Amino acid sequence: MPGPRTTPLHDRHVALGASFTDFGGWLMPVRYSSDLAEHHAVRDAAGLFDISHMAEFDVRGAEAAAFLDYALAGRLSGLTYDQAKYSLVLTPEGGIIDDVIVYRHCGDRFLVIANAGNRDAVAGALAERSGGFDVAVTDETDRTALIAVQGPRAADIVAAVSGLSEHSAPIAEQRFYRMAHAVFTPAGGGPVTVHLARTGYTGEDGFELIVPADAAGALWDALMTAGVPLGLVPAGLAARDTLRLEAGMPLYGHELGRHILPAQAGLGRVVAAGKEDFVGRAGLGAVVSPQARVLVGLVSDGRRAGRAGYAVYAGDSVVGEVTSGALSPTLGHPIAMAFVAPTAAASGTELTLDVRGTRVPATVTTLPFYRRKQ
Repeated sequence: MPGPRTTPLHDRHVALGASFTDFGGWLMPVRYSSDLAEHHAVRDAAGLFDISHMAEFDVRGAEAAAFLDYALAGRLSGLTYDQAKYSLVLTPEGGIIDDVIVYRHCGDRFLVIANAGNRDAVAGALAERSGGFDVAVTDETDRTALIAVQGPRAADIVAAVSGLSEHSAPIAEQRFYRMAHAVFTPAGGGPVTVHLARTGYTGEDGFELIVPADAAGALWDALMTAGVPLGLVPAGLAARDTLRLEAGMPLYGHELGRHILPAQAGLGRVVAAGKEDFVGRAGLGAVVSPQARVLVGLVSDGRRAGRAGYAVYAGDSVVGEVTSGALSPTLGHPIAMAFVAPTAAASGTELTLDVRGTRVPATVTTLPFYRRKQ
C-alpha cells in the first residue's frame, strides 16, 4: 500500500528540521520548532505555510458560472473578476461534503480550492453535477502548489520578494478576498505566473500564493529570504489549527460533515437566499428537528482544555460534544467549539465539560474568540 504523498516543498521542510504527520493522505509538516513559537509568530509578525496538499479545480466554459451556482450553495455568478467567495459543496440532503474557496479569474473561468482529504469527493460531485452544462472541470492539484504567508507583516514580506514583479494590483492596495497576478522569475529560471489571493485560514491578514508546482521551491526560498528579517518563520499544521480555532473557523471532520446542515454550523449565510435550483436545496427546505444541536463557542478559566469528543453537560444532562478545543496561545485560557442543544446555546449559558473525568466550568460565547486588529 503506498504511503502518504509529499508536496513539491518536502525537501525544504526536511532541511528545516520539520516533524511530519499524515494529513488527508499527505505527509505534511506539523511543526518546525515549537507550536507556541510558530503560533505567536503569525500573530506578531508572519508565518509561512505549505498548503500544497489542498485540491485545486479549474472550472471554465460558457456556462461555468451557471454550473457553479447549481453545484455549490452560494451564488458564484455574482463574483466580479478576481473576487473570491467562501462556499459549500452540499449533499442532496443539505449536509456538507466540503467547504471551498472559489476565485473568479474572468467571465468564464473559475478556480475552486477544496480540502485535501475531500479531493475525490469534491471531484466526484463537480463531475456528476456538470452534466448538461457547457463547462470543463479539470483537477489541477498535481500541477499546482500553494504557499500561505499569514500575519500582520505579510504584505511587507510579499512586496519585498526578489523576482516577484509586475503585479496586476499594488500589494498594499489589494483588498481582502481579492486576487492579484504577478510574474515570478527565479534566479536562473524562466518567468512563471503567480496568483496572489488575499485570503487565509488563521484570522490574520495574509496571502495565499498559487504557483506552478515546479516553481514552488524557488518561491518558498525567496519568501524566506525576504521574510526572515521581518519576523517570518515556517509554521506547521499544529499552529495552523490553534490559529483557526481562535478565529472560529470550522474544520471538516470537526465542525463540518455530511450529517451537519449549514445552519447548525453557523453557516446559513453561506447559502444564497432566493437561488432557484442547486444541489442541497430540497434538503435545506425540509423541517429540521428543534432538538438539532448547533455550534457554539465555549470559554473556560484555568489550563484544562476540552478536546474533540469530550461531553458537554448542563447540570447532570449531556447536552453536547466538543468538536475542537485547546488552551489558546493568544488569549491564555481554554477555548472550544462544540455542538450543543439549542436550549444550551445562548451566549452566557453556564455549562461544564468532562475533561478526562473532571467537570470543568465553561461559558457559551459568540464566535470568533479572536479578531485581529484592523
